[in-house]
Amino acid sequence: MKQTQRHDAIIDLVKKQGYVSTEELVAHFSVSPQTIRRDLNDLADQNIIMRHHGGAALPSSSVNTSWHDRKATQTEQKARIARRVAMAIPDGATLFIDIGTTPEAVAHALLDHNNLRIVTNNLNVATTLMVKDDFRIILAGGELRSRDGGIIGEATLDFISQFRLDFGILGISGVDTDGSLLEFDYHEVRTKRAIIENSRHVMLVVDNSKFGRNAMVNMGSIGMVDAVYTDQVPPAGIMKVITDNKVQLELC
Repeated sequence: MKQTQRHDAIIDLVKKQGYVSTEELVAHFSVSPQTIRRDLNDLADQNIIMRHHGGAALPSSSVNTSWHDRKATQTEQKARIARRVAMAIPDGATLFIDIGTTPEAVAHALLDHNNLRIVTNNLNVATTLMVKDDFRIILAGGELRSRDGGIIGEATLDFISQFRLDFGILGISGVDTDGSLLEFDYHEVRTKRAIIENSRHVMLVVDNSKFGRNAMVNMGSIGMVDAVYTDQVPPAGIMKVITDNKVQLELC
């Protein structure tokens, strides 16, 4: 494959996944790590991608990729994560389910459960779970984001803060190399913090494309959650924070 063709293919992968690792690109193109590093440096010099240690991500930290694009990427990984999370949730439990395509995958995986009580600020989650007559679904009020079915705002924050539930299923847009949890929307960050504060056991559901991915709002450390469900071992910096804070790591 010519260099220009490889560059175009790398750009497509970054756009689809949000983040790609050097190792993933080496395997994908069957070239040396040095070749991939040169490719990434060339693309970064043109401001087409943002270079990270161990990979590359989208250059923008202010705008997330569309819900439809995110929904169509990493689907197998999200399904594996969702099934493992569902195995850890007993019938009759109470839980928050957050905004995001991976929390939505968890909602699908919970359809075989019985007598769950779910509080959510995700309209897609509520629509998925409403087919179960024995589920009690409580939908947060607030401003509806038409682009992804998320509900955010002060009313959402106040609503979530009224509950104390067994589990919090949390999604995230990016995890920086130092373990910082990153999001694109300040209001969404506040809602996620409320879910963390009002859940007895917080499960972060995150596929490998989110590791090293950039976003502009820092929500806090990955050490704030109780468990991380993912499909690959996180990079060393993130792994250190997980280990230091005794966060449960589940590889799916």
